[in-house]
Amino acid sequence: EKTVPIPEKLNEWAPRPPPEFVRDVMGSSAGAGSGEFHVYRHLRRREYQRQDFMDAMAEKQKLDEEFQKKLERNKMIAEEQTAKRRRKRQKLKEKKLQAKKNKLEQKKQEKESDQSQEQASSEDDEDSKEEEEKEDDAEEPSFVMGR
Repeated sequence: EKTVPIPEKLNEWAPRPPPEFVRDVMGSSAGAGSGEFHVYRHLRRREYQRQDFMDAMAEKQKLDEEFQKKLERNKMIAEEQTAKRRRKRQKLKEKKLQAKKNKLEQKKQEKESDQSQEQASSEDDEDSKEEEEKEDDAEEPSFVMGR
């Protein structure tokens, strides 16, 4: 019932950019005051911090690029594997379909050959009936052995 505030993502820390125009340029001449060392030390520390930050950002960017390349390479490998397996499945599917067609054709041919054999056998049956009628005229044996 009570709303919970979700904190927003904090922005990354970034150093101040270097000044475009430096007014108090310190020289290396003798006679610099004792306070100048502290100013120099502070400027030097800030510059080193800025350079470290730039180096870290460059390293981070390099790692990101390498990661993106690795992702692309993995994606390509996965696509190749998928395509290879797809081709294999398609090949098996076509093989099964071809086998089914061949089987249907064989059945058709068998039916046609059976029909032609039936026609031929019906003609043979007519001939054999005529022969049987002729043999019927002869004396029939009372039993037949070996059948």
